[in-house]
Amino acid sequence: MKKHAVAAATIAGSLATAFTMIALTSVTPASAQDNLEKCYGVALAGKNDCAAGPGTTCAGTSKVNYQGNAWKHVAKGTCTSIKTPKGMGSLTPIKS
Repeated sequence: MKKHAVAAATIAGSLATAFTMIALTSVTPASAQDNLEKCYGVALAGKNDCAAGPGTTCAGTSKVNYQGNAWKHVAKGTCTSIKTPKGMGSLTPIKS
């Protein structure tokens, strides 16, 4: 009986994860984009969003923390107020 309970819990957990993923991706890109802006120089290594720039190919490919050509989506109007050990966030790529 314990094996069935473990299997049921595993299936329930998987379904919960799947439904969460569906809910998170069901936001229309246009409405999501209205509230976000690209912020350069604030992403941690491997945590950038897509199309970071030379030396990276897409999401999660930045090599160092706060890489100047790697961007992360942040709430609109907050980018330039984000302080990092390398300076403030920027709406344009930061030259290294």
